[in-house]
Amino acid sequence: MLTVIAEICVRPGRRSAVMQAIEQVIPTVLEEEGCGSYRMLVDHQAQVPWKQNSPDSVFMVEQWDSLRHLERHQQAAHMEQHRGRIKDDVLDVRIFVLEPA
Repeated sequence: MLTVIAEICVRPGRRSAVMQAIEQVIPTVLEEEGCGSYRMLVDHQAQVPWKQNSPDSVFMVEQWDSLRHLERHQQAAHMEQHRGRIKDDVLDVRIFVLEPA
């Protein structure tokens, strides 16, 4: 199983709008073949010197059975539509695909 961590960097003040769009697509993604989980997280605002701060980002933590399933997810029509809905609010997306060590 692969773990995906995606950081979606959004325009300041637009995080709530992006989160609402993600909430709409989550049920459809969870029905995709090979999807084990699909969770949205945000930065915990803590004032400690060792922590990275990303107050304008949304993080997706996902579990996929294989790279093939993840690629199908990326190419799915509902994901193309979703990216089109949020494209003006997104500055950058960083995707990490991880496997057990």
